[in-house]
Parts: sequence; C-alpha cells; structure tokens
Amino acid sequence: MAIVTAHWGEHIAQALQVYLWNWPLSKAGGLLGLVFPVLVKQEWLHYGYALVMLIGLWLLRDGFVGRSRRWWMIAFAIQVWHHLEHFLLFVQALTGSYFFNAAAPTSLLQAAFPRLELHLFYNAVVFVPMVIAMYYHSRPTTEERSAMTCSCARRPRLATA
Repeated sequence: MAIVTAHWGEHIAQALQVYLWNWPLSKAGGLLGLVFPVLVKQEWLHYGYALVMLIGLWLLRDGFVGRSRRWWMIAFAIQVWHHLEHFLLFVQALTGSYFFNAAAPTSLLQAAFPRLELHLFYNAVVFVPMVIAMYYHSRPTTEERSAMTCSCARRPRLATA
C-alpha cells in the first residue's frame, strides 16, 4: 500500500503542477520527475510499475475473503486493463509505431481522454477498491474471520465508533 500510495501521490503532484501552478505538461513530472525527469518519460518504468501492481494484486488475493476479496478482485480487474494500456504504450515505444497516427505512444482510451487525467483516473479506480478491501479485511465478520488464514484473523475485531 505504501508503494501504491506513493505512486498515486506522484499523479496527484503532477495534476497539481499542471492545474494549480499552470506548468506545461512537458515540465510537470510529479515529485520524482523534478529530480529525475528522464525516468518519468520512460515507458518501461510505467509498464514495470503496472506489471508489479498486477502481480502484487494477484499474489495477495488469497489473503482476502468475503467482502474484502470482492473489492480486492475489483481492483485486480481494473488493474488488468490498466496494465494492458501500459503494455500497449510500452510496445509502441519499443517499435516506434504509434496508434492513431500520434506523435508519441498513445493508449486506447487516450484517444478520448488526455493522458494525465486518464492515468490519474486509472490509479484512483484501482486505489479506492484496494482501500475498501483493506478496510473490510481489518474488520471481518465472524464468518469471514473463520475463513481467514493470515495473522489478521488472530486480532480481535476492531471496535467501531
């Protein structure tokens, strides 16, 4: 969750740079992009993150049961699409052949939505169900607790106000 939150923060920082401080998109690279601007422009970095996220969501799925599993798998399904978009961007960057006669790698939905807003949206719609899954995971019902195999199942149910 720390890595996901940091990545989400990068997208928010980039959006703030563009919309709050009126930076040109070419100069708005989030926090990491200010220090290492060349990294932000590398499709392999974005693809690698999308792949690690996809693998991580898949590997951790068995730790979730009941309501939390449903939300975790929603995040996974959305990440499958997000990963596909980054895979297509990566392939375009490798081959130099861009979709829609664009001047740079272009994702499928980027034909309808600007890249900054699209990837901000993608990260939000993956992040939110993950947070909901973690919330339900930390507050299992009695039935869910009996199905849990992780150490979280040994904790007493968290009190709610």
